[in-house]
Amino acid sequence: MSAALFAAIRGARTLLVEKTAFVGGTSALSAGSIWIPNTHHASTIGACDSAANVERYLQQIIGNRADAALRTSFLKAGPEAVEILEKHSEVRLRAYARHPDYRSELEGAAVAGRALEPLPFDGRLLGQAFQLLRPPLPEFTLLGGMMVDRTDIGHMLSSTKSIKSFLHSAQLLARYARDRLSQSRGTRLVMGNALVGRLLYSLIRRDVDILTGAALARIVRDADGPVTGARLVADGASRDICINAGLILAGGGFSRHPERRLAALGTDEVWSSVAAGSNGDAQDKALEIGARMSDRDLSAAFWAPASIRRRANGSSAVFPHFVLDRGKPGTLVVDSNGRRFLNEAISYHEFALEMLAHGASAVPAFLIADAVALRKYGLGMVRPGGWGTRAAIADGYLTAGDTIDHLAQRLNIDPGNLRETVDRMNGFAQTGRDLEFGRGSTIYQNHNGDAAAGVANPNLGPIVTAPFYALRLYPSDIGTSAGLVTDDMARVLDSGNRPIARLYACGNDMQSVMGGTYPGPGITLGPAIAFAYVAASDAVRRT
Repeated sequence: MSAALFAAIRGARTLLVEKTAFVGGTSALSAGSIWIPNTHHASTIGACDSAANVERYLQQIIGNRADAALRTSFLKAGPEAVEILEKHSEVRLRAYARHPDYRSELEGAAVAGRALEPLPFDGRLLGQAFQLLRPPLPEFTLLGGMMVDRTDIGHMLSSTKSIKSFLHSAQLLARYARDRLSQSRGTRLVMGNALVGRLLYSLIRRDVDILTGAALARIVRDADGPVTGARLVADGASRDICINAGLILAGGGFSRHPERRLAALGTDEVWSSVAAGSNGDAQDKALEIGARMSDRDLSAAFWAPASIRRRANGSSAVFPHFVLDRGKPGTLVVDSNGRRFLNEAISYHEFALEMLAHGASAVPAFLIADAVALRKYGLGMVRPGGWGTRAAIADGYLTAGDTIDHLAQRLNIDPGNLRETVDRMNGFAQTGRDLEFGRGSTIYQNHNGDAAAGVANPNLGPIVTAPFYALRLYPSDIGTSAGLVTDDMARVLDSGNRPIARLYACGNDMQSVMGGTYPGPGITLGPAIAFAYVAASDAVRRT
């Protein structure tokens, strides 16, 4: 969508093709964070940064897993892309007041200024096109369709203690009630849904043609020459289109590819958090005309621990555990032996990689909390305040025990091991020091803890109040990292490292500029927007 918008801003006649009935892909389901350092938004929150600082930070994490030229292109193009979007479209962003890089202990890391978020958007502006927007995950909404972000959740939890929070919550509920008189869900959009809604509104206002339910069947290229066309298939009918500037592939990666997923990821597709349609078919068509896939990535995918629950309609709900529960006081994670095997407060990507590295005993792993922690922070799909606890226990999503031993028995874990693990964690909570894995030892980890809990370490707290609860965690891919190899202009390269003229890739169809590492919030969407800008600009310039 960004690529189409940038091309339209440049004056090109543009067609946006989407294989599903909805636009937005996994982005519409996401938090919508965008990691682009050194934008004009950084100064609004007093952040002081530099390209050299960012490069120093990234080099320590990425190393040689991705070409340095890609990073240089990203860091240059990113701020320009943001400025153009906000000047020439309805996209509006702001910097998080505080959102630390995930490896905050490394030189060059930043506490704020690099991560941006979309401003809330009024979906009513889309009119009938609102139906084109991929709905958010039901489990990320309240009351059957009301979207809320972190700020809203804070106000709702404080609505009985603060007049400001009460008024904020009342306005949300009143707006949602009005929406449901005419819509199937709320039209106040936040997070990734707001970003996609703003992109869609911008494309409509620029008269960009949007074709949904259409798959890419073939990329037309004569011998070793440029790409000249594409064949699309919709409702069983073929449609050939001519391309005289560029074909930009942004099909969402291969998380749901029937063969490549198994070979590269090796995990059950049922655990995936990626939207339907991300089946790698655009990459397949590029490979048919000489493109190649990257193989230097630390991991072929980006990951998060997720819990899985059967919905009433029989479908599976996959709930990624990003920051809301597993790093909070009063929780811990164990394997099937009842032993901790990782620092629960590390980034979600590193957390899931640790699960995979630990082997079968950590899949599933068990996230455990006492009654106080569950009530304060929630646990997966169980809301803060304990909303939905009984239903979650009844359908097996949540397991409860009156004692630690009782919980262990229900989980088929050795009671002695689990009791010993909990006792050790309670000792760490008293001293504020996790002597096993260093939980709560970085700025990033502390940020996702609870500084108001009144404990020695915002990530550590006693697990002592019955009943005790547990849910199962699985390694869930949230997007693929391995992708089509490109140069720093997002041009797809062939086996001889030569650009295939007029063929570009961005998003998860392109190799990750991060080389399969995860340095900060929004490191998929940030480069996606930056290289969409690079690709569209280059394609139009060469016309």
